[in-house]
Amino acid sequence: MEVFLVLLLSYLFGSIPAGVLVARTYGVDIQKVGSGNIGATNVLRTLGPGPALVVAFFDVFKGGLAVLIARAVGVEGWLLGGVALAAVLGHNYSLFLGFRGGKGVATSFGTLLFLDPVLALWTFPIGVSVMLITRYVSAGSMAGGVTASVLALALGRPFWEVVTVFLMAALIFWTHRENLKRLQEGTERRLGEKVEVKGA
Repeated sequence: MEVFLVLLLSYLFGSIPAGVLVARTYGVDIQKVGSGNIGATNVLRTLGPGPALVVAFFDVFKGGLAVLIARAVGVEGWLLGGVALAAVLGHNYSLFLGFRGGKGVATSFGTLLFLDPVLALWTFPIGVSVMLITRYVSAGSMAGGVTASVLALALGRPFWEVVTVFLMAALIFWTHRENLKRLQEGTERRLGEKVEVKGA
């Protein structure tokens, strides 16, 4: 029961839809504009850099705080990995949005940042570099997932952590499956492209 409660609380924490709440203050339903995604990238395209930074910050640190709080009460090992995954699943399949949500990149980074800061800080510049070079956020996100997985193995991290990182990377690829198709077709939106918001 205690394990269930820890995972449930992590999921609920991850479920808080910052993108929806921030966009609502501008009179915008973020799920009905652009890609319909609740993450910082869609907020950037529709509302600009200020709101996007707020959303990105919250999405990163809600995952990180879930791990931090779990560690503070003595959670470690496989259960801590479960906490990280539960927070990401909460973002991707939010209870407050009918089990819909975002793609989990910022929340995955946040959980990794508090789970293993060294691994996160090695992963971040590679993912960002791919994003800036290609101007595809999706490409940078997936590159980050691959990088984290390879580094977790190369740095000899505990098996539970390697599995956690692999599963988070797999979730990133799963939520980006439509982006992969658009990348192959050459129709993926590039970083910096704007989306018109009717009535805004």
